[in-house]
Amino acid sequence: MRRSLRGILQVFITVNFAAVCAVIGLAQSNGSQTDTQRSVQSSQPGPTFVVREIDLQKSTTVIAYGDMRFTDPSNAKATNTPARRALVARVAQERPDAVLLNGDLTMHGGDQADYAIYQTETQAWRDAHLRVFPALGNHEFANCEIPQCLQNWWRTFPELKDRRWYSVQLGTKLYVIALDSNDSLLPGSQQHRWLEAQIASLPKNFQFVFITMHHEPVADIQLGADDNPRPNEMAVVDLLNKEKLKSKAKFIVVAGHIHNYERFEQGGVVYLVSGGGGAPQQTVERTPTDLYQDESFPNFHYVKFVLNGDTVDATMYRLADSSGSVWEAKDTFKVEANRTGSPKSTKPDRAISRRGTTSSRSVLKQMQNQ
Repeated sequence: MRRSLRGILQVFITVNFAAVCAVIGLAQSNGSQTDTQRSVQSSQPGPTFVVREIDLQKSTTVIAYGDMRFTDPSNAKATNTPARRALVARVAQERPDAVLLNGDLTMHGGDQADYAIYQTETQAWRDAHLRVFPALGNHEFANCEIPQCLQNWWRTFPELKDRRWYSVQLGTKLYVIALDSNDSLLPGSQQHRWLEAQIASLPKNFQFVFITMHHEPVADIQLGADDNPRPNEMAVVDLLNKEKLKSKAKFIVVAGHIHNYERFEQGGVVYLVSGGGGAPQQTVERTPTDLYQDESFPNFHYVKFVLNGDTVDATMYRLADSSGSVWEAKDTFKVEANRTGSPKSTKPDRAISRRGTTSSRSVLKQMQNQ
């Protein structure tokens, strides 16, 4: 699909612990797994998983990207297999403390063979003992009814059993929240209330919160495109506009769904579109609010975040050749911690709201069709 028409308006719009580590990539260490991280019931406001500061690198590193579409390597229409594999190999070489996958890991969530290919092609991640935290995408619900789709997902990631959203504490400064944008994020929904509780219960020492999700809440609006930000994800923007005034943490939201790279900052929150994992790339007509204006194409890529003191240094690395041997840093930016008090209030950059006449039921129906 092409996203090539210029938008007129910019809208605001991730048992047996040894087996678990082999599947999701939660770190193994010389200590016991129960010492390294713990699982907490999702009904509680604190983190679902905890990784101790001692088990992280001095400069904690997080990599984020999505839209890989693991499937039959011969299916060239569904995914670019050489790019997909090059990204997996590159991430393994980077040896980050956490890998955030923002959805569409598989081409068809109803096809167990696709998950088997994911397992085979990412063996290097398990060999490197990487911690992998996935979020559900719309392709995880393709070719299956919802209960079966989720069973396939949880069979691949058993430590997430019965959780469609969850949180991870990475040491003492970083926090990760994985959302399911296939389910309701609207005010009053279970997920929305859970997200509110997560943010409200953040200890004051946490400086940065990564939110990973599939459907993008902010993007370059393209006239006629069917993957523009939806009211369901725009609700996250509204929530952050409210909650960031109470929290000292800086928020970084990484989504996918659009098969390209985009970067925005609204109200002190960084919003990224990182859909360069292997799915066919989409052209984007970039609006003025997009902080990335480079026209290089295609943008198979990943985003690397490195915690350096009170700053997160971020770099988007783009695959510059099909062999996977040449990578180029195409976008760099910094996110600085809030050093004193709460962040200042910033008026949202939204020109119009499409949510006023949209009911939860109609939004969920729209979600099921995308």
